[in-house]
Amino acid sequence: MAARTSAHWDDIIARCIDKTHGVFLLIISLYASASIVGAEGRAIELLYKFFVVAVFFQAALWGNEILGYGLSRYLSRRYGQTENTNFDALSTYSVINITAKFVLWTVLFLLLLDNLGVNITALVTGLGIGGIAIALAVQNILGDIFASLTIVMDKPFEVGDYIVVGDKSGTVEAVGLKTSRVRALSGEQLIFPNKMLVESEIQNFKRMQQRRVEFGFKVDYESPVEAIEKIPGVVAEIVQAQENIKFDRSHLARLGDTALEFTAVYTVLSTEYNAYMDIQQKINFAVIRALSELGASFSYPTPSVIIQNAQVAQGSKMFTKGVDRIVPDAAH
Repeated sequence: MAARTSAHWDDIIARCIDKTHGVFLLIISLYASASIVGAEGRAIELLYKFFVVAVFFQAALWGNEILGYGLSRYLSRRYGQTENTNFDALSTYSVINITAKFVLWTVLFLLLLDNLGVNITALVTGLGIGGIAIALAVQNILGDIFASLTIVMDKPFEVGDYIVVGDKSGTVEAVGLKTSRVRALSGEQLIFPNKMLVESEIQNFKRMQQRRVEFGFKVDYESPVEAIEKIPGVVAEIVQAQENIKFDRSHLARLGDTALEFTAVYTVLSTEYNAYMDIQQKINFAVIRALSELGASFSYPTPSVIIQNAQVAQGSKMFTKGVDRIVPDAAH
């Protein structure tokens, strides 16, 4: 019946009822019967202790079930249906589940001892001091574990995303408790401590919605002025002729020291890197062909030796399309 409704509270109640232990019901019945008939003495005291133990034990079972349901519900909402859950992230979620259950059982156990008349002050103090000592001893490991929780909860990346961290890049294969594994394009597996990933700047290319591209080229100053004036318009036509792109601009950007520098900007309406490279290759070929037809030429470094009075000058003059640099001879 609970499965046929959209509410969730009845699912929790149904699961708790299913996990209700028969021994708990038996002890409850015995204690209730003894109380009704007015039992006294040692027997009722013993039944009361059994009753307290049964109540706390059953509360722990119900708490386990509620925590498990909450975790599965969270996974379902985060990743979709349970069968499509990202199981590579479950190691971190299992730690959350185990930790929460451990805390639950510890608290209930201390409360049980307190209800049974045991002085738990010294025990709690000892647990606190022991916990601090353990935390200091394994602080690096705990730092990576908490970092893994941050990655899973905050989701700066997921399994299958292509990320760049510093000078390393690759596809995320797994997010573990202490480390995350990334498969590089060259084939090797990169292993990053989770704490380092949380503290680093991460580029996530999987979440790129579109790719903005800016490319440029240099034209010789000796090219015809008429051809230079036509280049921005020609490049704009070339870019706009491509499919799956959005043209932005094309200009003579600056008068460089050695050449005229042109830039063009467009947006590829796809995240696929190969699609971007195919488009850029077509544009490059078309620009080369167009500059050839216009009579303009690309700028490139050119060495030149200046001869004076039929003799080599004292210095060898090296220049690149307008920039002279005197290289002194080794000996005069």
